[in-house]
Amino acid sequence: MASVTEESAVDTGPVGAEIEDERRGRALAGEPPFKERPAPDRLGAALKDAIVAALIAFALAGPMVGLRTETAIGGLSLSQHWLPVAAIVGIVFVGRLILNLFVWGHRGGGATAITATATQRLTTGVNLANWRNPGLLVAIAFTLVMPFMPFADRYWMDQAIVVLTYCMLGWGLNVVVGLAGLLDLGYVAFYAVGAYSFALLATNFDLGFWVCLPMAGMLAAGWGLMLGFPVLRLRGDYLAIVTLAFGEIIRVVLLNWYEFTGGPDGVSGIPRPTLFGIPFDRSEEGFAAVFGLEYSPLQRIIFLYYIILILALITNYVTLRLRRLPVGRAWEALREDEIACRSLGINTTNTKLSAFAIGAMFGGFAGSFFATRQGFISPESFTAIESFIILAVVVLGGLGSQFGIVIAVIFLNLAFELLRELQEYRMLIVGMSMVLIMVWRPRGLISTRLPSITLKGRAKAVRGELVGEGSG
Repeated sequence: MASVTEESAVDTGPVGAEIEDERRGRALAGEPPFKERPAPDRLGAALKDAIVAALIAFALAGPMVGLRTETAIGGLSLSQHWLPVAAIVGIVFVGRLILNLFVWGHRGGGATAITATATQRLTTGVNLANWRNPGLLVAIAFTLVMPFMPFADRYWMDQAIVVLTYCMLGWGLNVVVGLAGLLDLGYVAFYAVGAYSFALLATNFDLGFWVCLPMAGMLAAGWGLMLGFPVLRLRGDYLAIVTLAFGEIIRVVLLNWYEFTGGPDGVSGIPRPTLFGIPFDRSEEGFAAVFGLEYSPLQRIIFLYYIILILALITNYVTLRLRRLPVGRAWEALREDEIACRSLGINTTNTKLSAFAIGAMFGGFAGSFFATRQGFISPESFTAIESFIILAVVVLGGLGSQFGIVIAVIFLNLAFELLRELQEYRMLIVGMSMVLIMVWRPRGLISTRLPSITLKGRAKAVRGELVGEGSG
């Protein structure tokens, strides 16, 4: 007994403590001591895992990157590019080896992984939530004066419009995915309905942007209800597959219904928005002539920028207000547990339909703005990759977080622009960066949740790690 006590007093780390506990139990029971297993060969296991990962990378990159078809005089020819494949395989091998040896914790050694240390050093979602209101005020002030900054040329204004458009789309999808917990992979369908509704109404009936804007939103909301009815009994992966199919159905219809939508030729000649009937052109009735200014094409871009800024702020305000209303609390109850939601007497049918309709309405508004900004739309602008990007924005930012969506949109836009010269490798690098973010922030950049209603005092942010996540 004394020997056991003395041995157990030795500090051998977490794994060593487990071994000592088992040895002590065997000694007390009078059983023979067990043979200690040899320490695992970490280098050999890491090399084996890295080789397997490299082989998988070769199997994927070989046919996709190493072999390419090129158009020749006699027809198609197959060209070989094995140097990029070798680079990809080498990067995967070295990266996986480094991860096994230095990043992931020792199996049985009690070491702390570098990822865990980095996560502890990163600022928490609660701290970021504390900066939400001051950051919102600064962001609104900056966006209002940005067109008059010295650096605000055509390029930066276009990028700002793209960021605001995707913020609006992300906030609209956040109603469906983040608040109601309904995984929607076909959100681009409502974006397309809004764009084509405005384009067809404006070109065929000579209606202006401000008249068509609410009509496009209502038509998109109607299509949201049409999607909601067939999927009332579906959840999780099945719901995602149906919504993905719905988005593809809309795109195929737009592509093949040539007499109505123009088919692959799209719709052109879409009118531009006006300021109380004043166009932004060189004519004597134009904006510059009426206000005695020198004409500049940037004036129309600035006007479009303020339109999407107002639409995005309205979307943000409405979704925040809806979250505090009974319908918003019903969405969150549905997200956490649908069975418990039914047991509380909440009508889940109306709750789901309202989420689909409101989210689709904001997508329709964004689509109508996209149509008037471009002046031309075609089915190629509404592919499934757009839905995936919008969903990635919501997931990266944090489900239910408005501020996190803004951060995610800015990050993705900067990544796409900075890596534009890398062509096909751009998506690979962006995808790897998204994987790294999700490893460190599994619940998104802003994982905190503010209670929608409190009994007393001001609501305090709750870390996402402390909140159970329902299946939806």
